[in-house]
Amino acid sequence: MQLTVLVDNNTLTDRYLLGEPGLSLFLEVDGCRLLFDCGYSDILRVNAGRLGLDLRRLDVVALSHGHLDHTWGLAALLALYAEQAAEGIAVSRPRLIAHPEALTPKRLAGHGGIGSILAPSALEGAFQVELTRQAMRLTDRLFFLGEIPRAFDFEVTPPLGQRQSAAGFVPDTLVDDTALAYLGETGLVIVTGCSHAGICNIVEHARDVTGERRVAAIFGGLHLLSPPDPVRLAATVDTLRAAGVAELYPCHCTGLTAKIALGRVATVHEVGVGLRVCFA
Repeated sequence: MQLTVLVDNNTLTDRYLLGEPGLSLFLEVDGCRLLFDCGYSDILRVNAGRLGLDLRRLDVVALSHGHLDHTWGLAALLALYAEQAAEGIAVSRPRLIAHPEALTPKRLAGHGGIGSILAPSALEGAFQVELTRQAMRLTDRLFFLGEIPRAFDFEVTPPLGQRQSAAGFVPDTLVDDTALAYLGETGLVIVTGCSHAGICNIVEHARDVTGERRVAAIFGGLHLLSPPDPVRLAATVDTLRAAGVAELYPCHCTGLTAKIALGRVATVHEVGVGLRVCFA
C-alpha cells in the first residue's frame, strides 16, 4: 500500500504544498485508488495537482466521519468532475463509502454547522453512494471498518455538538467515526481520520474484523489534543504498548504532548502534506 498525505495541518520543509486544519489521504492498494477524507477546502485539488495525482480516476472515496474538516473538500471534488464533464472529458464515478450518519447535518453551539454541506442526493450523480454501518472488504487487503464498538471506558467522551435525526437534533456521540485497516505483511496498518471512537477501540475492532492481531502501524488523527486528559493518555499509551504497535504516524488532531508520550510506545514519525509512505 502506498499512502500520500494530500491534506493535513502540517506541511513539510522544502515541500511547496498547502496545509489546513483537515485531513485527506490518497491510497493506492491492490490496484485500487482510494481517497480517504477530503479536507476542508479545495487544497486537495491543488496539492494533488502538484504531486501528480489524478483525482479524476478514483475508484473509492471513503469518509472517516462527517465533520467539516473531513468532508467539505467533497465540494471541490464534485466541482472538478462537473468541470471535466463540461469539457467532454470522462471521469470515473467512484464509490463513496461512509456511515449513514456521516452526511447528516451537524452543529455546534457558537460555530453553526460543522457537518457535511452535501447531502447524499447531491452526491449521487458523481458518486456511487454506499452508506453502511457494517465493515466491508474494499480490496483483498483493505477494509472499511464500519461502526466502531466502544469497549474501553477511558475512551468514552461527552457528545460533540448535535446531529440531525428523525426526532430533530440530538447529542452527537460520533457513531459515524470509522477507519480503514490494511492487512500488511507484518501486521495491520490502521488508517484513521480523527479517532473520535477512540484509537484503542479502533485497533480492537480492526483486529476483530480482519482476524489479524499484529499491529504494524497507525496513521492518522488520534484526537489527543493538547492538553490531553492525563488519565486517557496514560491508558492509551498502555493499551497501544500491550497491542505491540510498532510505528505511529500521528497527525491532524494529535497534540505534541500526546506524540511525546506515544514515543515511549513506538517509533513516531513526522507527518505533513506530501509525505508518501509505502507499507508492504
